[in-house]
Amino acid sequence: MLYQSIVDGASATLDSRAAESDQLIVAVGGGRGCVLRVDAAFAGMWIPLRGRMQLVASGTESELNTGELRVSECEPGVQAIGRGNALWLALLGTRLAWRSALRERFDVPTPEPLLLPARYAADVSVRRHTVVLARAAAHERSDASAVALIESVLGMQAKFGAAIHRCPGRTYAHRRQVFLRLQRVRNYLAANCHLDLDNETLARMASYSPWHFIRAFRAAYQETPHAYLVDQRLLRARRLLRTSPLAISEIALASGFENRCAFSRLFRERFGITAHALRRQSALPVALSQARRPDAEHRAIFATRAATQRQFPEPLFS
Repeated sequence: MLYQSIVDGASATLDSRAAESDQLIVAVGGGRGCVLRVDAAFAGMWIPLRGRMQLVASGTESELNTGELRVSECEPGVQAIGRGNALWLALLGTRLAWRSALRERFDVPTPEPLLLPARYAADVSVRRHTVVLARAAAHERSDASAVALIESVLGMQAKFGAAIHRCPGRTYAHRRQVFLRLQRVRNYLAANCHLDLDNETLARMASYSPWHFIRAFRAAYQETPHAYLVDQRLLRARRLLRTSPLAISEIALASGFENRCAFSRLFRERFGITAHALRRQSALPVALSQARRPDAEHRAIFATRAATQRQFPEPLFS
């Protein structure tokens, strides 16, 4: 397994030369404005440990915050940028590298595509595995440390099995390809929920007619595209209520709700609390929220940050 460190405004590029390797690559970014450009076709896992990162993948720009994990499919043109005093890790590989890793270390079948694009909540266990991998990679001992993280993500991906089974298609390979098309649209909805999106545009992205798109989406996910869009808007609004100084009416508008009354009603139905009450709860001192962070995780994150600032050998890639 190869290692790439990007620190404090530096940038690195994974190009065709990097794609010739049959090993997975661990990239750790730390500090403000560090950039990783992936010009060749790589699939990967992206996990911010502190702060936030901007990720451009599949032509869609999205923001990942601490506590989230993104899986990107095998494609070129992916770019990650650390925002603020960010600390993040990416585990990347070509199709050959992932196929080799999955077959040798996990003895699992490797369908195409190997990784399905998705966005997950990264619990404490996943973040702890990520911290361990970042520290081990800096000392060239990352192979064993990557196993726990990959196993966790594979467990998350396995939950797609029921949705794939519900997709139209005669064979498993066909249903998996249909699910991939729908999953791309679903990820686009999650990243752009604040925009005014219509079913015709989404259907074109999935290469379906609007009627067939809604039918396939509902069959796979047990909800309509509109219901998923509204839910993502509500989740966005909740996140902004906790982190943004904007007024509640401005947050509603920034989340895609033009009607303030409809927003208030839907928010209370979804979360069992009003937006005003959540805003008051979120006004706790920062020190109190920091005190709630598990001590072990807190120490591990800062230890990893310190490790990225040490003097490393020459980068593997320019």
